[in-house]
Amino acid sequence: MTDNDEKRNDDLPNGSDTRDFSALSALYINCTLKPSPQLSHTEGLIRKSIAIMEKHGVNTELLRAVDFDIAPGVQHDMTEHGFENDDWTKIFEKVMNADILVLGTPIWLGEKSSVCSRVVERLYAESGKTNEFGQYIYYGKTGGCIITGNEDGIKHCSMNILYSLQHLGYCIPPQADAGWVGEAGPGPSYLDEDSGGEENEFTQRNTTFMTWNLMHMALMLKQRGGFPAYGNQKTEWEAGTRFDYPNPEYR
Repeated sequence: MTDNDEKRNDDLPNGSDTRDFSALSALYINCTLKPSPQLSHTEGLIRKSIAIMEKHGVNTELLRAVDFDIAPGVQHDMTEHGFENDDWTKIFEKVMNADILVLGTPIWLGEKSSVCSRVVERLYAESGKTNEFGQYIYYGKTGGCIITGNEDGIKHCSMNILYSLQHLGYCIPPQADAGWVGEAGPGPSYLDEDSGGEENEFTQRNTTFMTWNLMHMALMLKQRGGFPAYGNQKTEWEAGTRFDYPNPEYR
């Protein structure tokens, strides 16, 4: 172990983490195409991550987006824009109450599910709002993703989801994705008998690292009161503050 490692882990006796994560909350949105209570392989892997968080005091909630009537669109409430029903407002309240958001999705034709795309679109619909510091609304929150399938595409789907989350204002820690895929072509899925999914060392490691990194970043942000509020405040920019922009024409 290097000197830097010793300094970084001087509060972790015998390799254990003594930090208190009980003030944190995490929302997992499973973007499976299967309504409850059908078996969801994505949920199987999500629950591995949830177990780690709950063991260390994080308050977690898991929901399936497909169980809700989420209208397409990029407005807060699509019933005001021609749709009869829209449950997104209920989900958005949960999103805003959570320090950590994890999107889980199966892979279809190499892409995240259509349900996941709709969730991301509705997250985007809220992204122009600001928090109490004048920053965009998701600043100070932490995001990650979990992917499952029996075809290639974990990294592709993760790139898309994690880019989307950070673009909206979420903080993305190192190794913020995890997943499992079987052999190429039709075959067993994560929870299927003899798939080897739950015993896969690579998936176990990445799921563990992802979960801990989400907790670490969320706790750091929580302890310091969010993401630093200077140079990124939409309200201040619109009020004429240019945050030391070097060109005087922009002042």
